[in-house]
Amino acid sequence: MTVARTPVRPVESIDWQSIPSPAFVLDEGRLRRNLELIKRVSEESGASVIVAFKGFATWSSFDLVRQYVPGATASSLNEALLASREMRGEVHVYAPAYSDEDFPRLLELAHHITFNSFSQWERFRPQVQAARAAGREVGVAIRVNPEYAEVGTALYNPSMPFSRLGVTRAEFREDLLDGVDGLHFHTLCENDSDTLERVLEVFEEKFGEFLPRMRWVNFGGGHLMTREGYDIDRLVRIVRNFREKWDVDVILEPGSAFGWQTGWLVSSVLDVIRNEKDIAILDVSVSAHMPDVLEMPYRPNILGAGEAGERARTYLLGGTTCLSGDVVGEYSFDAPLRPGDRVVFDDMIHYTMVKTTFFNGVKHPDIGILGEDGRYRVVREFGYEDFRNKLS
Repeated sequence: MTVARTPVRPVESIDWQSIPSPAFVLDEGRLRRNLELIKRVSEESGASVIVAFKGFATWSSFDLVRQYVPGATASSLNEALLASREMRGEVHVYAPAYSDEDFPRLLELAHHITFNSFSQWERFRPQVQAARAAGREVGVAIRVNPEYAEVGTALYNPSMPFSRLGVTRAEFREDLLDGVDGLHFHTLCENDSDTLERVLEVFEEKFGEFLPRMRWVNFGGGHLMTREGYDIDRLVRIVRNFREKWDVDVILEPGSAFGWQTGWLVSSVLDVIRNEKDIAILDVSVSAHMPDVLEMPYRPNILGAGEAGERARTYLLGGTTCLSGDVVGEYSFDAPLRPGDRVVFDDMIHYTMVKTTFFNGVKHPDIGILGEDGRYRVVREFGYEDFRNKLS
């Protein structure tokens, strides 16, 4: 499939100084470009592609998102409520375990629900059976662990040794498949389709004997189909072949692919100090607002900046919390940084926004949307009450 990417507004044309800082800024044009591609993948492969809230849950954009995808996948009761109330489409649910308190409500909301273990399925099966007897059409899946993944960071590897995510072949219970109509695996993390192909080989080798009993298979997330250079033709071919071979529906639930390269975190310089190196203190926090920088770890791109020493002036960039390690790293700029200057972090919509905290009570960035008409609007501001309400 030849993919012609929809043109988007050049970043050079955006007046960053006019955007209040700090702020997460979602670009509607870039989001629509991703959605158009995702919909084409769905149409040409026959897969049902839904959005994973763990990676992208900017509900102010759901009027646009729901034009392209049928629903969302949730990993908690709160996410399931968001899917039901804001996406207003199919609600798919998976969590490592469900509580007695949450499960009845989840069952009311879910169209598909995946169990992480056969013990959880046994525990809640009577409630599922009762719901089905009452006329509810709710799909049930077991998450399996193929024990194969190509994920470099252990923190993000669902098939790492002793993983709690999914049932291994050795622990699989064929005798408990009555009432189960799907299998679910998730072993990818921002991978290309060639990785999916290799994962499927292992999945079919270990669990293929059970597929004739299934109506659908959920391939999980991690399919970074909107990244430049991703082999979409291969993805379409893989899904089509799998569907035809096993006569099942296929579900994909990417998160990053929706928010990939759709926006920024706008920050500003508060102070510049020196301790052997020039240090710029920003009005954002790595710990509170960009936790993956510490967890992955990775180095975010900054518009108009380069590696240390690459440009005229080099600064160590740090945040506003009292955590000593609240530091992004060293970047160089063409001109000296001064208080009030904007520092814009690129590709900060997927995962980053959903993982923010109110640590130290630092100001939480606004959430704003840059419309396709070029107008910027703030859709959410955070203040003292938001910080206070997280505590007691």
